[in-house]
Amino acid sequence: MSAVMVSRKVTRKWEKLPGKNTFCCDGRVMMARQKGVFYLTLFLIIGTCALFFAFECPYLAVHLSPAVPMFAAVLFLFVVAMLLRTSFSDPGVLPRALPEEATFIEMEIEAANGSVPAGQRPPPRIRNVQINSQIVKLKYCYTCKIFRPPRASHCSICDNCVERFDHHCPWVGNCVGKRNYRYFYLFTLSLSLLTIYIFAFDIVHVVMRSVDSGFVSTLKESPGTVVEVVICFFTLWSVVGLTGFHTYLISLNQTTNEDIKGSWSGKNRLQNPYSHKNIMRNCCEVLCGPAYPSVLDRRGLLLEKPGTLAIQLASKTSGLELQIAKAKAAAFLRKQSCDDAEYSGPSSTWSSASLKERVSTVKGRSPIAKENGPTPKSKSINPTETISNSKEQDPTPKEKASALKERVSCSKEKRQSSKEQGPPPKEKASAPPLASPDDLTDTFLEKERVH
Repeated sequence: MSAVMVSRKVTRKWEKLPGKNTFCCDGRVMMARQKGVFYLTLFLIIGTCALFFAFECPYLAVHLSPAVPMFAAVLFLFVVAMLLRTSFSDPGVLPRALPEEATFIEMEIEAANGSVPAGQRPPPRIRNVQINSQIVKLKYCYTCKIFRPPRASHCSICDNCVERFDHHCPWVGNCVGKRNYRYFYLFTLSLSLLTIYIFAFDIVHVVMRSVDSGFVSTLKESPGTVVEVVICFFTLWSVVGLTGFHTYLISLNQTTNEDIKGSWSGKNRLQNPYSHKNIMRNCCEVLCGPAYPSVLDRRGLLLEKPGTLAIQLASKTSGLELQIAKAKAAAFLRKQSCDDAEYSGPSSTWSSASLKERVSTVKGRSPIAKENGPTPKSKSINPTETISNSKEQDPTPKEKASALKERVSCSKEKRQSSKEQGPPPKEKASAPPLASPDDLTDTFLEKERVH
């Protein structure tokens, strides 16, 4: 029979994380909820490369060089890897404040601002810090209940504060921040190279085949080439332009969010405190810096309260087996509860003689005890031996009947004499007298006669 195990319920931290992100593979994969555009991006990349390998690569590998499809395959795998790494990784989400921490921060803010008169707007919740001799403002997030670190911002789509927030990219289905920005840049750079590569060799393929069979017949023989050219032409400008823009931001060590807001340019005329005033140093910090660990601990364990237990069956058990197990457990509990109780056998096995002996033994007047002396405490009485001895001393049925008649007549005479004498005078309340062995025997015999 299968055993029943009792274990504490375990929950992963990613199951309780707030925000609008979705998790897969037991918290290893983290994405935004709006994943439709991401699937479109993946479909366009795989579909375009599949058409290229099906229509262009066989001809180019024979008439030009076998290195053409090989380099395209390596570039394609790198693009897909960078896309998945950008989409499935934590961009740098900051955990929200606990209720105790949020209450403490609120008390600090109220103590610093003081009482605000009615009808006036409270002052903004801002803290000033100094970075490289430049004053930087830390804004308070009313959703996460924390003061955001420098360069962090709250994403309204994912509903999380992201460290070194750049932007939310629907094409990759995730935010772009401190932990996945370099993968995003490598994705855009490699995708630009792949788009240019496919577009260029599409034109080479059409030109080489048009020399032999003509332009129109070439398009009829390879219709996939037309589709590839159209896709690459419209995506080339946007992808290459996006790569150039982020190359410019990396050279300045600046984010898209800071560039849109004009934090270090325009009317503010403030210098960027994060820039090293050197393009190579800025590029090395952004692209070649250390990999930052995630502060979420998505796969960490959360234990429930100690009182909550979850019962799990080790294997599938039928209802009959479960009932048998419960019955055995109940019988075991009854046996344990009856160990300390006094033994009482069936009433039909006890005779009047054995009852007298037991009553006298209880009162300390057993004839056997008087003759042989007190029994040692270590000796235990076996009920089965007592029952067998009492059966040997039982009188015959005729003797029982005559004894019953005598006792019944005696009891009637006593009752009549008590009625003639009248009720006894009332005395002071005292403890009731103890019943003698003969009285106990009489009551037992009367009950036996009635039954």
